Amino acid sequence: MSRPERPKQFLALTAAETMLQLTAARAHGDAFAAPIVVANAAHADQVETQLAEITASPQAIILEPAGRNTAPAIALAALEADGKAPLLVMPSDHVIADPDAFHAAIHAALPLVEDGWMVTFGITPDSP
Repeated sequence: MSRPERPKQFLALTAAETMLQLTAARAHGDAFAAPIVVANAAHADQVETQLAEITASPQAIILEPAGRNTAPAIALAALEADGKAPLLVMPSDHVIADPDAFHAAIHAALPLVEDGWMVTFGITPDSP
């Protein structure tokens, strides 16, 4: 189902919403600033349409002329972000079945981040 012109982030694979929409919804609420979305320029219309469908207004949409993987995308977002606030990086192709547990993990990590640590989240995989 995933194709270069419509990658998995734009598909509804695990819920009625697309993976992009689920990711944006996880970062919605008073605890989060509006997201900074980094995407391939070829997908600009899909990003705007899908975020508008769930009324998620991004702080910025940064369009790359060509995909260069995660690290450059994070760097672009970091340049756009408020340098004083913590930066939460959430790729839109992750499945997070328990958003409440994810939010609890974020809140538990914040004191470490505020002390200057970089925190990563992970799981023990049980399938591909």
